[in-house]
Amino acid sequence: MFDRSLIRKFALQQANAMVYLTRKERFNAAHKLWVEKWSDKKNKRTFGKCANPNWHGHNYTLYITVKGKPNKNTGFVMDAKKLSTIVRKHITSKLDHANLNLDVDFIPENLQPTTENLVILIWKQLKPHIKGCKLYSIRLEETENIYAEYRGE
Repeated sequence: MFDRSLIRKFALQQANAMVYLTRKERFNAAHKLWVEKWSDKKNKRTFGKCANPNWHGHNYTLYITVKGKPNKNTGFVMDAKKLSTIVRKHITSKLDHANLNLDVDFIPENLQPTTENLVILIWKQLKPHIKGCKLYSIRLEETENIYAEYRGE
């Protein structure tokens, strides 16, 4: 038999608990980092392989984290399937197999499509669609050694 005081204690802890839920998605995209007014030499020195005139690609991994209190009926901070649907509709369907310099409507022309800029743009695209909890962070891995993370600050 369960001790009712333990059940009440858990219920109080759960009601006050802040939980972070992360969904992982993937996409592949090409880009080029280049400043038109700079020389070829300066672009290559600054951006390295990312200044390839014929573009280059990455297999990106995107982590979207929301935070909130678990719903007392479902136990969810947010339905992870719904979060995935939102991310796919507003982000990965636009980024996957795209040229980030040319093809994506939410990346402004002449903005370098760096991982740092992408996390901010992805945040702005997702924030209006997250309901019932708060968007906490966007983390984007460009390679196994490089990632950027943005928390709306």
